[in-house]
Amino acid sequence: MEINPESLDPSSRYKLLIGTVVPRPIAFVSSISTTGKTNLAPFSYFNAVGHKPLALAFSVAPKSDGSEKDTLRNVRPVSEGGVGEYVINLAVEPYIRQVAEASEPLPYGDSEFDHIALTTVPSQVVKAPRVAESPVAFECRTMQIVPVGAFNLVIGEVVHWFVRDDLVDENYRVDTHKLAPIGRMAGNDYCYTDRQFTIPNGLPKAP
Repeated sequence: MEINPESLDPSSRYKLLIGTVVPRPIAFVSSISTTGKTNLAPFSYFNAVGHKPLALAFSVAPKSDGSEKDTLRNVRPVSEGGVGEYVINLAVEPYIRQVAEASEPLPYGDSEFDHIALTTVPSQVVKAPRVAESPVAFECRTMQIVPVGAFNLVIGEVVHWFVRDDLVDENYRVDTHKLAPIGRMAGNDYCYTDRQFTIPNGLPKAP
């Protein structure tokens, strides 16, 4: 099947995209409004950008009515009416149901933390709290927000990093089996990431 994306309606493009770009890591973003109201939401258009500086990015779609999601409003720079800081927590097996629950829309200022079984703990550098149950948390400051059509790509610099002690050794190698991250598939499907294998780098050697 050869497909011209422009020939598809947005719904069909979306279904093909989330069914082929898999599995996707999930940014579980905690943020705070200028009035001190917390927010928590998952985003599966998410990945690392680089490590010089250490930066992560996630993409935010508009609400169904076309307005901005609470997360985007909160993470916008102070000059644009936001706080400009947030925390990317990880989506992991022990609380994956709460990750899905946090995707349900709530009125602006109504905190997901008041509705799901997760707790907050103060961050070290940024104003937004992190998820206490998360084994890894990236405290971020917004570097840039890039409009991409109807979406907004949020690029943030990591200014503080929490990693649970039992996950990392003295050489900063992470035990991903203990980490137990969850990947996003199409629709309401998720996947485990505990099946791993090793392939040596390099081209085949000549006989």
